[in-house]
Amino acid sequence: MLVHPQFDPIALRLGPLAVHWYGITYLVAFGLFLWLAGRRARMPQHAAVGWTRQDVDDVLFYGVLGVVLGGRLGYCLFYKPDYYAQHLSEVFAVWKGGMSFHGGLLGVIVAMGVFGRLRRRGFFEVADLIAPCVPTGLAAGRLGNFINGELWGRPAPADLPWAMVFPQANDPVGVARHPSQLYQFLGEGVFLFLLLWLFARKPRATGQISGLFLIGYGAQRFVTEYFRQPDDFLGLRALDLSQGQWLSLPMVVAGLVMFAWATRRNLRPAG
Repeated sequence: MLVHPQFDPIALRLGPLAVHWYGITYLVAFGLFLWLAGRRARMPQHAAVGWTRQDVDDVLFYGVLGVVLGGRLGYCLFYKPDYYAQHLSEVFAVWKGGMSFHGGLLGVIVAMGVFGRLRRRGFFEVADLIAPCVPTGLAAGRLGNFINGELWGRPAPADLPWAMVFPQANDPVGVARHPSQLYQFLGEGVFLFLLLWLFARKPRATGQISGLFLIGYGAQRFVTEYFRQPDDFLGLRALDLSQGQWLSLPMVVAGLVMFAWATRRNLRPAG
């Protein structure tokens, strides 16, 4: 079986300054977003309604605020509400770790709503533009999780060629586990990006791309959670599903409703 390489979480030291790999993955995520969203803004269907590179820069600013604030508040509310209710001063102590994708998604939804209102653009117009650009950032984050040796997987069959021992898990013996961070890298990163990017190459009914993002992310997250070790302080919830799975199910339902609504609205005769 394989053993996690135990990367040094600090990629570079510049005197007293320590540059962490996880920080680098965030920079990579933002850089990829700017590049991909810039390309989408130049596509005829978006350029025709006035999207510019400046809009892309501005929407990233709003998105970062939504990710950070929503991700942190979501973690506090979804995963440790009792603890943070008694330790309010630690709610914004992001350096101690603890971010939630689902909370970050809600934060981005609010941020895109604010951006759209200020720029007089419909919410789904904004969401459809950026949705295909998000999975590469998610992939970068999962690589950061793997480098840090965190969010490891559940025990795997010993004969699984890529089963891996994670020393950070503090198992009494060398338990071979699924490298679930890499599963999620492939699922919510590579696969979801290809699906959305190829689908969005042609003009689509407003809301379809956003709906497909919710369906695709929610479905793959639900599946990969079967290989990811549940948080110790939560364990499995009702029906032996993890917290991540319960949070992903509403995403799939909302995405299906949104996609169907957008499709039906597009097919409705004008007038």
